[in-house]
Amino acid sequence: MENTTKSVQNYYGKELSNSDDLKTNACCTAFNYPDNIKSILSDIHDEVMAKYYGCGLTIPTTLNNLKVLDLGSGSGRDCYLMSKLVGESGYVLGVDMTDEQLEVANRHISYHKEKFGYQSANTEFKKGEIEKLDKIGISEESFDLIISNCVINLSTNKQKVLNDCFKTLKQGGEMYFSDVYVNKRIPKELASDSVIYGECLGGALYWNDFLTFAKNAGFTDPRIVEAAPITIENKELESKLKGYEFYSVTFRLFKINELESDCEDYGQAVIYKGTIENNPESFKLDGGHNFKKGKVKPVCGNTFLMLNKTRFKDHFEFIGNFEKHYGIFPGCGTSNPFEELHNQGKDQKGSCC
Repeated sequence: MENTTKSVQNYYGKELSNSDDLKTNACCTAFNYPDNIKSILSDIHDEVMAKYYGCGLTIPTTLNNLKVLDLGSGSGRDCYLMSKLVGESGYVLGVDMTDEQLEVANRHISYHKEKFGYQSANTEFKKGEIEKLDKIGISEESFDLIISNCVINLSTNKQKVLNDCFKTLKQGGEMYFSDVYVNKRIPKELASDSVIYGECLGGALYWNDFLTFAKNAGFTDPRIVEAAPITIENKELESKLKGYEFYSVTFRLFKINELESDCEDYGQAVIYKGTIENNPESFKLDGGHNFKKGKVKPVCGNTFLMLNKTRFKDHFEFIGNFEKHYGIFPGCGTSNPFEELHNQGKDQKGSCC
């Protein structure tokens, strides 16, 4: 584990000088950014942008005044995006283990404070490993939101990462992150290759292993927001990894004690008010739930709680309670994205932003 950690530090601190040095498309983002995100990105320092290595957009909605933790924050791109979105009264902490990346992130704190018109900076960076949050002074139940962008795959103890995240979140808090997943377990001899691991492929989690880790940590009902195939675009590595299919998946995991292991039907429904910023006509909770403004939508008990026990509560009207149970709620919750993506023929091509 120690050797793997040092290898990752060397890869992202010394071998890679910017995103053009990546040898595959795994740590890249193929995403059409919303206009409000594009506007903020244009204000982020060029050096911070050049050293960004991510595989998704880990920026959810309804962020004003939140306290946010970014795991594997790198050069600070997502932290500075969050800095603007949470507002001056919010707070963003980035954790990373690579000195060179932290140096870039810290060097531009004042730049972004002035760019965003803040009297004082709301962003901080700490050195640490994401599976050792308790070692760097992060308290339990101290954050509203945890984000991470293509980093957890690099950890050598993913169960500990998820355990610590669950403890660190407040009740009703959320972990919203993108990472690389694979259709079957990768053998040690392939996973330990320094380039394959550094390119976010060797440590990619097999889908069912992730679900087990997440549920063991306390995240009872993981929800997929986005999923897309990843193309490696490197003939040597493609040959070594023949037969393995990789995907970028964005998950949201809620810390809600009352969530059940299955989606149960209690005859409940919700109505979206259309009040979430930049979402006036609809709000997407996950891949299976897109709520249209003013429309009554039946939901399972877990979805009801994900809206009623979190920061989304004020944006919905709620119908029903938990007094009567009608059985399983069909077609809801987590489903395996791999079969659907595989059947699409993997025509999509990944590319760096």
